[in-house]
Amino acid sequence: MKKEIEQSLLHSFTYPEYRAHIAQLLTEGMATGHEQNADLVHYSELNQARMHRLDKTIQVLPEVVDFFSKLTIKQLWVVLAEGWCGDAANCIPVLHKIAEGTSLIDMKIILRDDNDAVMQHFLTNGARAIPKLLILDAETLNVIANWGPRPEPAKQLILDYKATYGIVDETAKIELQKWYLQDKGIAIQNEILKIYEQIHV
Repeated sequence: MKKEIEQSLLHSFTYPEYRAHIAQLLTEGMATGHEQNADLVHYSELNQARMHRLDKTIQVLPEVVDFFSKLTIKQLWVVLAEGWCGDAANCIPVLHKIAEGTSLIDMKIILRDDNDAVMQHFLTNGARAIPKLLILDAETLNVIANWGPRPEPAKQLILDYKATYGIVDETAKIELQKWYLQDKGIAIQNEILKIYEQIHV
């Protein structure tokens, strides 16, 4: 596991680098990942706009700022993502805002399709669902905890929709996006804070 993470970090991105990488691919009519089609490019374009908006509007909760200002152990956050993923676009800017509030957290983003050896350790119900945040000790690269692929209320929204209609279609995706817009990153922050309170780092 440690070896796979070390390998993945050789091709990792900071958040600004991740944004720039997606933008560059879009100029070539491409998306991140091993599959290419017009839908993935379209979703990537939408996600660039979403991340741009979130970069300007996300506010870190005071209790989150206070908690992370008191960290004592240096950590590495590794986030598995792809540019076309709507959940990643809504979650990663929030994670970035939290991480940049302390010098003790270094956040790196790795692409899921290029790092399947890591992804296979963190499947969600057998699926390669993203984004996935891995919280590691920066010195040992031991995984302390993980989070993802979406906040609990968003997860429930999709489960309820699928139970009612039998599928997850474009209407479900629109409802999910509305939820993210209304939540403003609060659920993610609270869930990350809860994880940290449990692991006592």
